[in-house]
Amino acid sequence: MEADVLTRPDRLWSVDEVMSSPGPVPAAAGVYGWHFDEALHPALEGRGLLYVGMAPRSMTSRVSRQNLRTRVRYHCRGNAEGSTLRLSLGCLLGLELRRVGSGTRMTFGRAGEAELNRWMRAHARVCWVEHETPTVLESRLIAQLDLPLNLDQNRRNEFHAVLKDLRAAARLRARELPVGE
Repeated sequence: MEADVLTRPDRLWSVDEVMSSPGPVPAAAGVYGWHFDEALHPALEGRGLLYVGMAPRSMTSRVSRQNLRTRVRYHCRGNAEGSTLRLSLGCLLGLELRRVGSGTRMTFGRAGEAELNRWMRAHARVCWVEHETPTVLESRLIAQLDLPLNLDQNRRNEFHAVLKDLRAAARLRARELPVGE
């Protein structure tokens, strides 16, 4: 079963391994799962797999160029604007979300994103499974598993309201602050 590949993987890969060249993550369609060895909230204590995502993301108006490699790497070194996982982790870490650029994008700024990168290097591990229809598999996994960091399709999860409120509060604070770096 595909869930076993993510919940009980043979191998978890570090951020440094994922970012190496050429790296282990295939340039293929599939689903990935993030495991963390440090709980960022008491409700997350003692858990392994906390989040699943997919690539390419299904888009009705255009074809996605993303694949497992590009998406997993973006989570490792991107920013909170382009990664819901990074947004959630940064909010749980208490990083300050800021409006940047023209003021419509929100990230943790250079310093905050760098701090999140360091935290992920120390505590995040990822695995993946190639799959022809990642949207179908991701939906099935979210319905079957306890994935507290997934918000989309996951309102039934006990942690959903906590995380949603935390992210909303961070966005509200960011709107009250001047545009940052």
